[in-house]
Amino acid sequence: MTFSLRREEQVDIDQLHQLIEHSPGKAAQALLAAAAQNVVEAQLLLGQILLDGRGIEQDPALARTWFGIAARQGSAMGHNMLGRCLEHGWGGQADLAAAAGHYRAAAAAGLDWGQYNLANLLATGRGVGQDHAAALHLYQQAAHAGHAKSMNLLGRYLEQGLACAADRHAAMHWYRLSAEAGDFRGQFSHAAILAEQGHMEQSLVWLQKALEQGNGNFLRAAVASLEQAEQPQIQAMAGAYRQRLEQVSRQATESLHSRV
Repeated sequence: MTFSLRREEQVDIDQLHQLIEHSPGKAAQALLAAAAQNVVEAQLLLGQILLDGRGIEQDPALARTWFGIAARQGSAMGHNMLGRCLEHGWGGQADLAAAAGHYRAAAAAGLDWGQYNLANLLATGRGVGQDHAAALHLYQQAAHAGHAKSMNLLGRYLEQGLACAADRHAAMHWYRLSAEAGDFRGQFSHAAILAEQGHMEQSLVWLQKALEQGNGNFLRAAVASLEQAEQPQIQAMAGAYRQRLEQVSRQATESLHSRV
């Protein structure tokens, strides 16, 4: 999609994505102009760079405002991102019930991220009544739409028999698809199944992929899991995960200090 800036300059959204990567300051100026002209895609991108502080001073409250503007224009992703702000307290107070409402709007519009985020609240009973059956249905919808994280959680429901008949074969299928789609938790789940089946070399390959992509929370939980593994080769990966966790934590601290 293209849109006009004040000087009648035509700018393509894909070009703006590239501009954010290579010249975030210029991208921020273009996004501000386009967002003010009610270009929804620009409003969403502007909200994201305001959250990240890329090319513009970090301002979660203003990001939240722009996501709200996009949501009021009917943007499913606007609803989803406003929900994220409300869930995590980015740019204002957290409100899980309100977050669920916006996720529900995004999910109803068919957005896989909205389905996934609403399912997470339903699965944990945060802001809504706990409802594993409804969560499972949403994970299924998102997984079939190609959402990698939902594939992994659908696999977990099937493996554990949560709100459904346990089906380990189907769980393995979804773990593999999630891993191949790039979700680090799916990669870890798939590696665990491979290790149980004795496919140690393949398991270690997927554990390495998960190690390289995983965030701090995942790495912290993975260390504890790996330390309890029965297979010595798998258990030995705990050291590499612990080292990576220290690196990620250090980078997060440095990033926080650079913004103060």
